[in-house]
Formats: sequence, C-alpha cells, structure tokens
Amino acid sequence: MPISFWEALEKEKPLQVVGAVNAYAALLAKKAGFRAIYLSGAGVANHSFGLPDLAMTTLNDVCEDIRRITYSCDLPLLVDADTGWGDAFMIGRTVREINRAGASGCHIEDQVSSKRCGHRPGKKLVSSDEMTDRIKSAVDARTDDSFTIMARTDAHAIEGQASAIERAQCYVEAGADIIFAEALTTLAEYKQFTSAIDVPVLANLTEFGMTPLFTATELAEAGVRIALYPLSASRAMAKAAKTIYQEIKLQGTQKHVIDNMQTRTELYEVLKYHEYEEKLDVLFVEEDTAKQSVKKEIDKARKNNE
Repeated sequence: MPISFWEALEKEKPLQVVGAVNAYAALLAKKAGFRAIYLSGAGVANHSFGLPDLAMTTLNDVCEDIRRITYSCDLPLLVDADTGWGDAFMIGRTVREINRAGASGCHIEDQVSSKRCGHRPGKKLVSSDEMTDRIKSAVDARTDDSFTIMARTDAHAIEGQASAIERAQCYVEAGADIIFAEALTTLAEYKQFTSAIDVPVLANLTEFGMTPLFTATELAEAGVRIALYPLSASRAMAKAAKTIYQEIKLQGTQKHVIDNMQTRTELYEVLKYHEYEEKLDVLFVEEDTAKQSVKKEIDKARKNNE
C-alpha cells in the first residue's frame, strides 16, 4: 500500500523530495529510497517541450506528464502549478485536474501570470489579496482532503524578508497547507520563516540559483520540513546525454564511453522486465494449450463425421 504525502512527511525530517521529469526518472528515485517526488514546471517546459520556463506550457501539458509518472510510480507526487493558469474558476479546475491525474498536491505562486523562474531577475508579484484569493479557490476546489495545497511566495527577492513572511501568514490563513519560501539566501532567514509560520516550510535547493545548497541537517536545524531538489537529476541527465552525443559524433563510436551508460541489465531491473516476460511466457503457454485443445476437438468431430 503506497504511503501518502503526509505520511512521508512524518517519516523524514526534512522530507527530501526530488524532481522527476518522466516516469523512468520517478522509478529511479523510488529505487534510491526517496519517499516523495516532484514535477517541476521548468521540467515539463524544458524536457517535454524544449521550451524555457516562461509560462508557455498549459494545464493539459502538465497533467499528461503527471499521468505518465503516476501510472508507473506510486510515490506521492507534488506538482508545480505555476500561477494556476487563470482566475478563480480556472484555479479550481487546475486543482481538480491535477488531483484526478494522480498527484498528491500542488503549489501555486504569487507571481503575475507572465511568470519567471523564481531565481531569475525581473519577477513581478500580484497583491497579497489576489494571491489569497488564489489559495482560497484552490482549497475550495479540492475534493480530497489529503490533497496538499502549497503556497509559494517569491516576495523575498522583491519585497524583502518581512513582506515575504507577512504574505506567507496571509496564505496560511487562507488555507495553505505548506509554504514554499522561494529564493531565501541564509539559514537564519529560513529559521525566521519557520518560527513565524505554523505550517511546514519548504526550501527549494535548485542548483545555480539564489539559495545555497544547504545540507538536510542544516535545514532541519532551521526548522525546514521539506527539502526540494527539483531538477538535480535532469540536469545531470542532460549533461550526460550531451557528452555521449558529442563522443559518438566526434569518434564515430560509443565504445569509449560505454562505462558511463546504464546497462541493459540495470534497466531491466528497474523496469522489472523479466517479470513482464515471464507473464508473456505463461500467456503464450496457455494460448498454445487452448489452441491444441480446440484442434483436438475439431479432429475428434471430424472423425465422428467420417
């Protein structure tokens, strides 16, 4: 029986959540021992569509990736829902569709609809009141009480720490289950957040961004309950693919980089390939047996008619 996100949160402090850009990555994360996974909006845009993370993907695009991941992996999946893709009614639909696709929760942020990466300059925010309405719409729309509504605030980089905390408190009052505190820069700032907020706080440890790569132990000491690594594996996968492609093109062979590849045996182990194959063998045996039985009956009927 798969565990829920809230059960996972109680088993690990902080709960380490890793990004999975596709179903196979999700299986690898599970095999590595993670209790929860994450689908990044940037991951969908970059890896499924070859686009930058600049509000160019849709709810349907994200839900398709959710369905693929949750079909293959039973870990609780948290999803980046950007700004919710619209007004109150659309945000409600967003929550219901993401939930129906199999996710365990989503986060909605307080940027304007033409959003930007949380660790890039040029971000603009909606008012606290507008974001509060977004959260209320999301909470009212859910039909599963265990579905997690996270509120992400990008205010720290724009309005400062005090405003970010004040906004987060308003979002909690509106019903947010978790606060995603984006682009904080020190452990002291996380400690201020966790001391002021009555719900779990998430730290986004995306590489090459504004937030230093704090350890899980450091975050735990600051009171952070969720440590998110949204694109770590996909960045490594992309660099590995680039290296292999270049090698094959330049050398005319892949034999010098074969040690960098996952073996067929390792792939089959993750996918449980041999279990599927054994089921096929059983089905074919049963099918052959049934055909032989029918043939015997036909032969017997022919003899009786002669």
